[in-house]
Amino acid sequence: MKSNDDASRTAEATRASVLGLILNMVLVAVKLIAGILGKSAAVIADSVHSLSDSVTDIAVIVGIHLAGKPPDKEHRYGHGKIETLCALLVSLVLAGVGVKLLWSGALAIFRVIQGEVPATPGWVAVGAAVVSIIVKEWLYRYTLKIGAKIDSKAVIANAWHHRSDAFSSIGVAVGVTCSILLGGKWLILDPIASVIVSVLILLTAISISRSCLAELLETSLGEEIVNEIREITNEVSGARNAHNIRTRRIGANIAIDMHIEVDRNLLITEAHDICDRIEIALKARFGESTFVTVHCEPILLD
Repeated sequence: MKSNDDASRTAEATRASVLGLILNMVLVAVKLIAGILGKSAAVIADSVHSLSDSVTDIAVIVGIHLAGKPPDKEHRYGHGKIETLCALLVSLVLAGVGVKLLWSGALAIFRVIQGEVPATPGWVAVGAAVVSIIVKEWLYRYTLKIGAKIDSKAVIANAWHHRSDAFSSIGVAVGVTCSILLGGKWLILDPIASVIVSVLILLTAISISRSCLAELLETSLGEEIVNEIREITNEVSGARNAHNIRTRRIGANIAIDMHIEVDRNLLITEAHDICDRIEIALKARFGESTFVTVHCEPILLD
């Protein structure tokens, strides 16, 4: 059964993702229609990007619910890495969108260079891009705030997917506006804007995927966190020389394994009490869902 904190976390993540899904579907329709009516390849491409956002919203909703399941017999550390896999999926979709936009934009530029004259975009295309910028920037800020609050890589990755759509629309708005105002050879600015957007999207995808892969490969949380764990442990009465500290992230939670030294003359119950106090201290700092394993090594004190 989920704890109240887990249930609240799932509810907040779902609320943000459902809102994103609804707004994305509206933007897909608005930008697709505006792109067709306004004869803008960049705006049509931007609508495809918004469609990919909708796919990742669904993936995040499913992933968050699965990751929120409590530990069971087969998954003693819970299901948190499903959330990380979900975030990785978002980054891969994002990368796919980036590659597609880069390819289509590059082909359009090549055609213009070869002498093909693209149709002049209409102002309706610019209007759709501006609406998208406002909506997606707000959605990015809202989703990022929720992701940071509940410490969810998947939600944060989805927020950056929204931000990439906002970047996409900014590039589109600028490119299409210049094409309309300047005309002639400057019509090439529309596909150039699409290419610039695709590069920004790819950079975002790489950043998110690197973070996810680091967690899936169980990369340490870093020396700063390890030092903090050591300090907290050594402050517990009876515990000495915290060492062999190993850390890793499991979704929104972290796991800590360590060795400590205790007086060899202590009773088993006394040594166990020291370990309990270490666990309480670490959970107070890193969260109640932190996995803590402490191994005692008996030493002879002077």
